[in-house]
Amino acid sequence: MSKIFISLLMVTGWLKLSAGEDFCGIRNTAFQKNEVISYSVFYSVIGLYVNAGTATFNLTLEELNGKPVYHAIGTGNSNSSYDWIFKVRDRYESYFDTMHLQPLKFVRHVDEGGYKKDQIVLFNQQSNIAISNDGSYKVPNCTQDVLSAVYNARNIDFNKYKPGDKIPFTMFLDNEIYNLYIRYMGKEIVRTKYGKFRAIKFKPLLVKGTMFEGGEKMTVWISDDPNHVPIRIESPIVIGSVKVDMMQYRNLRYPLSSKLSVR
Repeated sequence: MSKIFISLLMVTGWLKLSAGEDFCGIRNTAFQKNEVISYSVFYSVIGLYVNAGTATFNLTLEELNGKPVYHAIGTGNSNSSYDWIFKVRDRYESYFDTMHLQPLKFVRHVDEGGYKKDQIVLFNQQSNIAISNDGSYKVPNCTQDVLSAVYNARNIDFNKYKPGDKIPFTMFLDNEIYNLYIRYMGKEIVRTKYGKFRAIKFKPLLVKGTMFEGGEKMTVWISDDPNHVPIRIESPIVIGSVKVDMMQYRNLRYPLSSKLSVR
């Protein structure tokens, strides 16, 4: 469940091939304060999907050290009926500036099947330093955390790319720098638990872990409208497969014009 949630956070974060131009000095045109988006996480072993958990993203406008910032909060929880199998209560937070959407502070509270971790990361964008509970780390220019990457990426002009393009991005997580990529797959119609949408399709490169295999086996669809909201994620896992669908939203900046019909 935790890997599903992290993947939901990171799948729409990427940088242009030319040293991250899209993530340096980008202006927000995709979202607004008080936006809330909720997801259901479905799990399958024998082809029948069951609702195993939820993930929610909230965005507010606040101040940090006297500077206006967006404060994004992402939470991931297993459903109570599945807690006896593997209980998850995760909370991620990112504070990023309103001018260029660069992260200033990242907070992670993880409670997963008895494993707990709490971490705070402060980003110094002038010196390219990330300071965590464990020390200071040199990071590349315009490095994102998993939440700020999502909101940055929603502002990218997808018409710049053609199917098959690899779009690399850099992310700092757990005191490590990850150089990954997303392969743009084009546009198509996708039917989700919430409805049918015109969508933009990707396959992110994943690092092999305890739940996901490495490679490009995960598929992601985001809304083909100015909001660029993630609407579906599908992936095989070590045992079975998962599907994540957007189920509710409030205060989107634009009408969800990519939606073609109800379920």
